[in-house]
Amino acid sequence: MTATPAQAYSSPSVSYARVLRDTLTLVGLPLVAALVLPAAFAGGGTRRWFGGRAESQRAEAQAAKDAAAAAFYELDTAQRDLRISVETITAVDDSPAARRAVADFAALGQRIDEVSRQYIAAVDAHDLDRDDLEAAAASRARTELSRAKDELEAVKRELDRFGEGLGPLLGKAETQLARVAPAVERARQALLAATGALDAVRQSGLKADDLAARLAALSPELTRLNQGAGQHGVAPTLERAERVAREAEAVRAQAERLPERAAEIDHRLVSLRTRAQALTTRAGQVEPVLSELRRRFTAACWQDLQRVPEHADDNVRQAELKLREAQGARDAQRWADATALLSTVRALLNSTDEAVSAAGDRLRRLNAVQKDPQQEIERTRFAIRDAQRLAMTGRTTPDPRHARPLDEAVARLDRAVASLEGGRHPDFWHFLTETEAVRQSVARVVAQIREERGHHAG
Repeated sequence: MTATPAQAYSSPSVSYARVLRDTLTLVGLPLVAALVLPAAFAGGGTRRWFGGRAESQRAEAQAAKDAAAAAFYELDTAQRDLRISVETITAVDDSPAARRAVADFAALGQRIDEVSRQYIAAVDAHDLDRDDLEAAAASRARTELSRAKDELEAVKRELDRFGEGLGPLLGKAETQLARVAPAVERARQALLAATGALDAVRQSGLKADDLAARLAALSPELTRLNQGAGQHGVAPTLERAERVAREAEAVRAQAERLPERAAEIDHRLVSLRTRAQALTTRAGQVEPVLSELRRRFTAACWQDLQRVPEHADDNVRQAELKLREAQGARDAQRWADATALLSTVRALLNSTDEAVSAAGDRLRRLNAVQKDPQQEIERTRFAIRDAQRLAMTGRTTPDPRHARPLDEAVARLDRAVASLEGGRHPDFWHFLTETEAVRQSVARVVAQIREERGHHAG
């Protein structure tokens, strides 16, 4: 409760001034009046003008009243200051600690209201300016006003302790509040820079409609930032300012890069068009490779490559179609569409390149193993022996988890070698895929052993 006393307090000098004024008035009266007036003031029970016990008690009561008034105003000022601190915290912090602080401040407010009412009641109950104030009444006034002062000071001490406890929460809140203005200014500057970059791009003859739309979408956010944290809250304002700055910076960066992006798209169009033409030529060379594979090796060695020429032609045609669409998107300055279409073209050409290369690579590998299968066999056996040595390192017997797959690898290699010895036209491709599979299984065992030993060492 913030209140002022119902009756303004006065100092003891007020009573003395009144007495002095009365005395001076008597001096200025005619003689007859001067002789008559003293009789009017004579008689028992009248207040003595100077000195006496009643005046002493009045002065003490007035001093108590002054002290209580000072305590009241100190408490009121402290409460006002702390209310600002609590409001600062609640504007930023919604943590349990902050909510407890609000509840504690409300409880203190009720206590302040109570002692303030007691103080005001004590002031209203005693008129210390009365001419007929008796010593007993003045004494009671002094006692009640002193008690009110003590209560006010006690609550003030509680309020001070509460304020000291708010330090960490208030510091955190003030830190966040201090971030608001710089964050909002950064957002404004980012928007200004993005606008400038966009204008420069448009002046160069390039369109940037998508960037302009993204920038326009930030306008309502700027309005909310200008309305301030008082209306939207500190945390949402900080988050909004950071988001606006981030989005505006992205627009600015993309606008500044737009001329370079246009040049890159032009370069990719030329490059991918050239690559498509080259792949058309290479795809035409697949059929002779397949003819040689069919003539010299069993069907299992080349069956999966039969449709490579057809798929290559289809992919190249699709790539050329997408290239034309990408050129149209570039001419219309639909940069995102052009980029996406060029990515599709690249994927189609990569797939075609791999398929065309696979035919030639197959023939090369089959030629090598047909000429000297022993090289592939030794390569695989070396991998197995190396894994076996690793499995036995530091052991007298191998771990069954490692020994079993290695034994299976040995048996699988033996079967692959045996397959070359039967028949006039061995399935060399099956042999190559088997040896490669054996090496992969051995590599998994090696990785498992090293991982387990690494864990034990750690």
